Amino acid sequence: MNEVLQLPRIAIGALGGTVSMKVKTPGEGVTPSLSSDALLASLPQLADLALITAQTLHLLPSASLTFVQLIDVLLWAKSQAEQGMQGVVLTQGTDTLEEVAYFLDLLWPYSTPLIITGAMRSPSQAGADGPANLLAAVQVAMAEESQGRGVLVVLNDQIHAAEHVRKVDSMAMAAFSSAYFGPDGLLVEGRVRYLNAPKPRVSLPVPERLDQRVALLEASLGADTSLLEDVAGLGYEGLVIAGFGAGHVSQEWARCVQQTSQRMPVIVASRTGAGATALHAYGFSGGEIDLQRKGALMAGFLCPRKCRVLLWVLIGCGREGELSRWLSQR
Repeated sequence: MNEVLQLPRIAIGALGGTVSMKVKTPGEGVTPSLSSDALLASLPQLADLALITAQTLHLLPSASLTFVQLIDVLLWAKSQAEQGMQGVVLTQGTDTLEEVAYFLDLLWPYSTPLIITGAMRSPSQAGADGPANLLAAVQVAMAEESQGRGVLVVLNDQIHAAEHVRKVDSMAMAAFSSAYFGPDGLLVEGRVRYLNAPKPRVSLPVPERLDQRVALLEASLGADTSLLEDVAGLGYEGLVIAGFGAGHVSQEWARCVQQTSQRMPVIVASRTGAGATALHAYGFSGGEIDLQRKGALMAGFLCPRKCRVLLWVLIGCGREGELSRWLSQR
């Protein structure tokens, strides 16, 4: 009895995604179906590792998750941490996993680990990776070394920081990577091995506003400026541009950036998938020097999708004036 009482307490919240999907109608593909209890049934060994509390929060493909729903998920996770859980694990789809992880990381104020995992293969497929990823996520959540690291993504026996991780392949098992930075840690024979020391963390308060809108537009060859010119008039309060190379746009887009930045924050990131935006390398019209003079902020290593998340949160907190400081830390 004493051994049972000494087991760590872990909370698991299920949001849906491939890890929960089954075929309901033959030939029609998989859809979210499995509850948190059904996910746990595939891992009876968890009962020997931890006292698990599980709850189904949503059964959605992750492409359909919203910021408002994620605030509710955050509040649930916070309640678990406040009840003394040693770690909290969320299972969800991989399509938006990198964005969800960063969103929650910006708002997670506790040293308690918040772990996000999912799967690339559904339970009905041979070699389904969901059970192994969930087991690994619980092991990471239990590890004392995971304390104070914020939100972590655990997939394929790798542990990634929420800020750096990206989905880099549409269907491969090794679909997630942290370009340049690499994984923060690994699972080796069930043991958690961190490769980097934890970094100091600063969290933001839960946004008071939830109706703000931030646009994300990608620069492309020969693209016209119609959408860019209409952003402010359509009710958006912020703009992120996925720019060419090190953070560049065409001359025509640069003109629109100057106009738009007078009305709302504008961030220019790189669409390349790896590497940082430049600050003072290119002097042509539409280059990063020109764009900064026109009022845009450069994203550094932060990808366009996470720039949009950051700006949405800051506007919701009434702290968009801190945007340049947050970006300079990336």
